[in-house]
Formats: sequence, C-alpha cells, structure tokens
Amino acid sequence: MIAVTQLPALPKPVTTLSRDDARRLSLRAQGLLGAPDRRAGVRGVLRHLGAVQLDTISVLARSHELVPYARLGAVGRPDVESAYWADGHSFEYWSHAACILPIEEWPHFAFRRRARRAKGHRWHLMADRERSCAAVLDRLTADGPLTTTELGGGRNGGEWWDWSETKIAVEWLLDTGEVVCTRRRAWKRVYDLAERAVPGPLLHDDLDDTACLRRLVAQAGAALGVATRADLADYHRLKGEQVDAVIADSGLVPVEVEGWRKPAWADPAALATPPRGRHRTTLLSPFDSLIWDRPRTERIFGFTHRLEAYVPRPQRIHGYFAMPLLAGGRLRGRVDPAREGTTLVARQVSMQDDKAVAPMAQALLEAAGWVGCDAVRVERCDDPRLAAALRAELDRLQPPV
Repeated sequence: MIAVTQLPALPKPVTTLSRDDARRLSLRAQGLLGAPDRRAGVRGVLRHLGAVQLDTISVLARSHELVPYARLGAVGRPDVESAYWADGHSFEYWSHAACILPIEEWPHFAFRRRARRAKGHRWHLMADRERSCAAVLDRLTADGPLTTTELGGGRNGGEWWDWSETKIAVEWLLDTGEVVCTRRRAWKRVYDLAERAVPGPLLHDDLDDTACLRRLVAQAGAALGVATRADLADYHRLKGEQVDAVIADSGLVPVEVEGWRKPAWADPAALATPPRGRHRTTLLSPFDSLIWDRPRTERIFGFTHRLEAYVPRPQRIHGYFAMPLLAGGRLRGRVDPAREGTTLVARQVSMQDDKAVAPMAQALLEAAGWVGCDAVRVERCDDPRLAAALRAELDRLQPPV
C-alpha cells in the first residue's frame, strides 16, 4: 500500500475580500491609488516597490524611468537616473529579472549568491576561471568602476551571446557578489568591487536562506497588497516551495478573495486602512510591477496583456511596445507609442469603451510633455468611432500650433 503524505492544513482566512477590494489594495500597494509620496520621490518608489525592472527597449523612455513617472508624474528624467544611482542608494541584481534594488536589500539576496556559487557557473564556462576573475578584480581594484568595454570588451566578435572571457568573468563575479553593478552608463553596466560599493554594515552574507526568503516574501506581500503563492513567488522569482517554507513566519495573513481559486495572503498593514484616494491616470510600461505578472494582471483586472516586441510585425495585434492605460483604477486600453521629432505618435490605439477616451487623451498629452513633445497624432485605432472621439478630445485639449 502506498503511503500518502498529508499536507499541512492551510490556516483559516482572517477576512474575505471582494474582487474590488483586492484590486484597490493592489493599486495602493503599488503606489497608484492615493496621494503620491513626492517628498520621498523616486527613491521612495524604489524602496516601496522593492524592485524596478530594467529592459533594453526604449520607446518613450526606458522602463525604469516609466515606473516612477507612472506614480509621481512628470519628474525630470535626469533626476530619475540620479535618484536611482547617485550616492550608492541602489544596485542592480537578479530579482524579478535584472532589476534596480535598494541597497538595503543586499543582504537578502545572499541566498541567490550562494546558490550561484554552489552551481559553479551560469550560462558560460571560463577557460581559466581563477586567472580570469583575478584579472578583472585587479583592474577594478586599480581603475574601477569600469564597464565591460573598459575592462577589455564583452564579445569575441560573434553573436551577442558569444561573450569574451572577461565578460564571463565579470558577470560571474556579479552573480556571486564579489562585484556590484553600481549604475548604467550608456546602457552598459558599470562594475565595482562589492567592498567599495556596498556600505560596511550591509556587506555580508550572514543571513541564512530562511531569513533571506522570509524578508523577500514579506516585501513582495507589502508591494502587492494581496497575493497568491504564485504571485509572491513571481515577484522576486522564487520557487513555490521557498514561499511555502517561510509564509507562516512572513507576517502576511491568510485571506480569501472572491473569485480567486487559490489561497491568498495580505499585508496586515494594507488591511488596516481601506484604500481610498485619487486614482492615477497614466500609461504603464509593460514591465511595470503592477502588471509584469501576466496571470495576476488577468485575475485582478480582467486584462490580457502580452509584450509583442519580439512577435513578427504581421502577427502583432496591439503593437511593438503597447502600454496599458490605467484610469479610474482599471486597465481601459493600450497604445503603442513612438516619437517623430516633437510629435508623440500613437501608432496603434485600443480602448475598451467611451469611458477610456478622455483618460487616453490625458495620458497621451501628459506623456508627450514629459518626453519633450508638443503634439500628439493618432495613426490607427481598432474602433473608428472611438478613434474619432479620441482625435476630437486631443484637438480640444491641445493648443493650436
């Protein structure tokens, strides 16, 4: 007879939330409902979210610029970069993906650094790891901080993944924590020694895996407001069993959410005060942490979103870099933007209904002003009637040229 392992019973939910409750809790937790914290600024956004994803694509701006813009409004773009990188407030490491992280979180990624060291390699193997790593560390000690180019070059001359021995070495040192990415310069990582870049009280791997995971699950829960096990795991790319191992001690409390098929957990601080305030009207980066988890986005907003940048042009439905429109606490449409001189071009617009027209016009004009454009032009819209209404609203709001 086969023995059946009895799984521990799930704790009883402390409360039941409606779908709208869960949606509003998520929006407030992500900084998109209520008055924005302008005093804390971009650094406050980073600390609150815990991770801001980086991506190579730049349309209106790069994704890590769009994230604070969505929450704070038209903060100056140079100020965004300075807030992230100046004075050692952050570092880049692997979280949800390649992310900017608050420097205070350095000790909590010790579990990932240990795992990388234990594996012995990531994507590439080095011909002489000891010699290659020593050469990189010597250069950084003498001349750092440096980019891969300044270290000697990142490629052997072939495809993008044909890394040089130096590139493999410095990325390995980054993975394992001897080297830190302190900022991006012309989109190139700038590497420095961890002992120079990380403040002394934080420069340690003393926390065991359980302590690291407990912190990251708690942080994800606070940033999400209410979340399933899969949501919590996805935020920092943890495994489900890692979440299971620490959820009981994370400080999150079990809740039931109407229509959710899986158990959920909430930040007790989020439950203590009903979410109220002004909803932000804005365009969202596809890599914004509100929507980067596609199944969660569908569950909370009933909105299916896929990045089509890597889809062949004839097969795209919504466009290369379609940005969802957030208005009134709901995702009401999307637009694929581009710039032509000082004109923001809405290459492809989709809107759910008439209620999306005025917010779409507002969001397009606000984004245009932020990136230095003085006009908006709509090229295509999947609904001719809504297209006419959007163009009329833009004409009404835009001053004549």
